Amino acid sequence: MANAAPSAGLWATAQALLRELPALLSDRVELLTLELERAGRALAQIVVLLLVAVLLAVTAWLALWGVVVGGLMAAGLHWAAALLAVLLLNAVVAVWAVARLRKLLPHVGLPATRRHLVPRANPALPTETGAPAVHDHNHASTPDAVARPAPAT
Repeated sequence: MANAAPSAGLWATAQALLRELPALLSDRVELLTLELERAGRALAQIVVLLLVAVLLAVTAWLALWGVVVGGLMAAGLHWAAALLAVLLLNAVVAVWAVARLRKLLPHVGLPATRRHLVPRANPALPTETGAPAVHDHNHASTPDAVARPAPAT
C-alpha cells in the first residue's frame, strides 16, 4: 500500500491540472486577443506616419532638385537642359532601383523554405532556379546553405 499514496497524489495533481487547463488557455487567448488589438492599432499608426514621412520626403526631394536646377541655370545652363539633366539622373536611379527590386523579389516567396516543406515526386528535378533540389539536413537552411551542394558521404 506504500505505492498507492504517491499514485493518488499524482492522480490528484493531474486532475487539478485538467481543471485549471481551460482557465489557462482562456487567459492565453485573451492575452493574444488584447495584444493583436494593440498591434493592429500600432500598425495603423505606423502606416499613417509612414505616409506622412514619405510625403515630406518627396516634398524635400522635389525642393532639392529645384535648387539643383536653379544652380545649373545660374551657372549658365538653359532651363530645359537643366531639367533634362535632372530627369535623366532620376530615370537612371529609378531603373537601377527597379532592377534591384526584381532581383530581390524571388526571395520574398521564401523559396528554400517552400522547397523543404512541399514534397516533390522527384527531388532530382530542377527547382525554380534551374538547379536540382538540395536536401542537406546537416546544416541550417540559410540562403547560402541552400545553394551549396550536399557534402559527399
